[in-house]
Amino acid sequence: MEILNEKVAYENPLLSLKIYTATRHHDAYIDWHYHREVEVLLVNEGGLDVDVQEERYRLEAGDIALLGSSQLHRDRSFGVPLNYIVLQFDLEQFFDSSTIPFMRYFAETQNPLSSANYIFQENPLLRREAAACIRAILREATDKRIGYELAVSMLIKQLLLIIIRNDSKEVLSGQDDFDRMRLRPVLTFVENHLTDRIQVEEVCKLANMSYYYFVKFFKKSIGLSFTEYVNYRKIKWAERILLTKDLSISEVGERIGMPNMAHFYKMFRKYNDCSPKEFQKKMLAWGRN
Repeated sequence: MEILNEKVAYENPLLSLKIYTATRHHDAYIDWHYHREVEVLLVNEGGLDVDVQEERYRLEAGDIALLGSSQLHRDRSFGVPLNYIVLQFDLEQFFDSSTIPFMRYFAETQNPLSSANYIFQENPLLRREAAACIRAILREATDKRIGYELAVSMLIKQLLLIIIRNDSKEVLSGQDDFDRMRLRPVLTFVENHLTDRIQVEEVCKLANMSYYYFVKFFKKSIGLSFTEYVNYRKIKWAERILLTKDLSISEVGERIGMPNMAHFYKMFRKYNDCSPKEFQKKMLAWGRN
């Protein structure tokens, strides 16, 4: 059996997100597939069985299913006609330097994101609140009124907040506030030294930890390894420079402390699925529309 690695195409390059309404007029079966984006399903009418690895969720009108990044899943419609909303988004793109510590809740290092579906199954009020968020995202993405990108970003964060604040079983929780406080000097140091080549050995002293303990502690607390986190922050900064400064690609690489162009291109493609120049052209073209 071939498992499909689905490539999600974003309509707006400024938003790493796709949302649409799907309709089925007959029973249909969609085989196993996965994608790097988190997916949220909201049924408006009809029914949908969603298999996520060894779990099955039966969704009827008003029900929601949450699927994690790269989680294998398949579905089968029943009780047609089926009408449902599909929301897919790249989780990392909706976190910034002030909120990225909360990404550990969604890193799926201990439990898959789908394990939080009990939140919507057990609490009708939260289910309706989350459904209202999803429908508002669809409305904003469809109408495209000025500033809708801001509205969508805020609504995604509101949806994520609903999940982490109501995870009473703590299936997604990682470390406590004290652990995040211990890393605050490290995160501040990274933001202030993005132009430099930041070494793990430099920040261990700030956290007052040994090298090996720090590496494990950071990964568990943030959801990314320290190197992944630094590269992520550098690429986010590179994106801003590409859209606001008249610099060559090599100058941008120098500015963010990635003078090796092969490494810079590799890291940029990892987070954007395109080269820096392609990103710049795409974003600037979109801004003129």
